[in-house]
Amino acid sequence: MESLDLLPADIWSRILERARRELPEQTFKTWLEPTEALEVIGDTLIVGTPDRFAADWNESKHATMLSAFAPVALGQPLKITFRVNEERQARPQMDFFVAPKPEEIPTSLRPQRAIEAPLNDRYTFEQFVIGKSNELAAAAAHAIAEAPGKIYNPFFIYGDTGLGKTHLMQAIGHAIYERDPSTRIMFVGTEQFTNEMVNAIQNRTNAEFRRRYRETDLLLIDDVHFLKGKEGTQEEFFHTFNALYEAGRQIILTSDRPPSDIAGLEARLVSRFQWGMVADIELPDFEHRIAILQQKSHQDDLETTIPEDVIRFIAEHVRSSVRELEGSIIKLLAYASLRHKPVTIEVAREALRDKLKALEDGQRDTAPLGLNVGVIQTAVAKEWGTTVDGLRSKTRTKALTVPRQIAMYLTRDLLGMQLVEIGAAFGGRDHSTVIHSLDRVTQMIQSNPQTQTRIAQLRAMLASLRM
Repeated sequence: MESLDLLPADIWSRILERARRELPEQTFKTWLEPTEALEVIGDTLIVGTPDRFAADWNESKHATMLSAFAPVALGQPLKITFRVNEERQARPQMDFFVAPKPEEIPTSLRPQRAIEAPLNDRYTFEQFVIGKSNELAAAAAHAIAEAPGKIYNPFFIYGDTGLGKTHLMQAIGHAIYERDPSTRIMFVGTEQFTNEMVNAIQNRTNAEFRRRYRETDLLLIDDVHFLKGKEGTQEEFFHTFNALYEAGRQIILTSDRPPSDIAGLEARLVSRFQWGMVADIELPDFEHRIAILQQKSHQDDLETTIPEDVIRFIAEHVRSSVRELEGSIIKLLAYASLRHKPVTIEVAREALRDKLKALEDGQRDTAPLGLNVGVIQTAVAKEWGTTVDGLRSKTRTKALTVPRQIAMYLTRDLLGMQLVEIGAAFGGRDHSTVIHSLDRVTQMIQSNPQTQTRIAQLRAMLASLRM
């Protein structure tokens, strides 16, 4: 077979190239960079690690995933397994995780590090597929890349997981860095910001911590909804934000909901997050999903491997996120390769049967007969003494808001509909409003026994309609 004619190092290099795209950079550097290919035995690639702990960790955490990359990277299946590299075992363990010390260079001659955390090579504008669901966010991102810190500062992107928020944010970073490599870029998740702040306090390096963040030219902060409830982190971030904003430096933030819907976030931060541009990314529609799949097919040189009718089939049946679309391609290719079958609609139906079943179940749940959104809205409206039109209206009085939130909660619970679909059924509300409604009802159920009983009885009655 063709791939096995390659040297083990070349085989491993191809698989690592795929792994780097999928894994967090720190994970890749810590666990996979220190490895080396040893030999190929049959249909198995043996990969060496510096010690037993690394071998066991990679075997349990990464081996299955890496094996799944083989059909795409090599054109055929190959099992990956890890073992201790006996020849290198005598070296101190940290030698494999820390680069050898270079010859000492005077501080004044060392180049300044421009990017504090590496950006994903795939997350560029060229590889971001624009559709109706993200065109506003994409247009703003391109404008920011042309003039960082001048317009749309800060830039706040929100939407469900896997829809491309981080991709778009990093694409701005790539474009700015390509134009000016001296730009100091900081990309960090909110949890990492918190951990670094805690370490700075413990090690009494607060000044260094603040300098690093407040002297950057472009600050990219992922998942700011994790700031909720962390008063100390919010206080530090507030001052960091002010310092950068006043200096005219660009700030870009992502979240799963808009600033006003992040519970436990200080009002002064909510206000600042809304100063610039707040843009959402929604679920891609059918045409957009086709374009995403075609882009991935072209990117990975799979045009001749995946026929157009199979791409349309996947786009029709995988609707939840961009990440799931890409995962479906990988799963399909691995399945077809392992069974030595060409990629066809029937093979795709077999490989993705779990996703098809979930879709079919959802369609049954929302069928006109039995239980559907209209039935839930009618039942809730009757129980709370209002009207279905009221639940679907834009009116925000308490008499309508509470039953509307409960109806959304029951729709999600009983029908398993997407957040965007629920929002559309309740007057065209966005997914973040639905998230807020689900959170509020959960709080009501936990804090009010009377409301809990009332909702439980209504839920049992509605659930009986599904039988």
